[in-house]
Amino acid sequence: MIELRDLCKSFLLRGQRKVVADRLNVVFPSGVSVALLGRNGAGKSTLLRMIAGISEPDSGEVLSTGSISWPVGFAGSFHPLLTGLQNTRFIARVYGVDTDELVAFVREFSELGRQFFLPTRSYSSGMKSRLAFGISMGIEFDTYLVDEVTAAGDRSFRQKSDRLMEDRLTRSGAIVVSHGMGQVRRLCQHGAVLEAGRLTYYTDVEEAIAHHERLMQARSDMV
Repeated sequence: MIELRDLCKSFLLRGQRKVVADRLNVVFPSGVSVALLGRNGAGKSTLLRMIAGISEPDSGEVLSTGSISWPVGFAGSFHPLLTGLQNTRFIARVYGVDTDELVAFVREFSELGRQFFLPTRSYSSGMKSRLAFGISMGIEFDTYLVDEVTAAGDRSFRQKSDRLMEDRLTRSGAIVVSHGMGQVRRLCQHGAVLEAGRLTYYTDVEEAIAHHERLMQARSDMV
């Protein structure tokens, strides 16, 4: 279970105050995959980072009763001077998982070849995403935070990533940011829509999709 309690977050953007979270009070149930929907710029990725503990809220708190992943595919914690192998070993030690098992899984899954043994500063963004996704999926969490990660890589890699994600979610919950409604329907049972700092939670993902599509249509009509 993840609970947002009076969560507030805003920042200045081009001299104007941008509100991401306006006293959010929401519970994400254990073992449920929830689609986090909203237009571009609504603050979905920022909300995920607050839930992960990467970004601090202005006030309020995030409470949980289980383990939470960092945003799947997030490569911001990689040390650029360390190789993919060394970064993987470091993260394994931090999370207390078997180092050799995680290395073997990530090396095979990421398909980085010799690049796995080179510093990550030499990686393209796609290569970093492959490494990050492999590490994320190699560690079992109660709740996965997913931010459009399977868009990285070629079609074959995306399909492999989708299959692995679907397998993980048979045993864990997730909060999933995706602009693909097919993926949302495939992975999620519940949904939540973030707009103007407010989060509306639905126990039926179709209701969340309908709300999201109304917002997108209204925005399109204004353009």
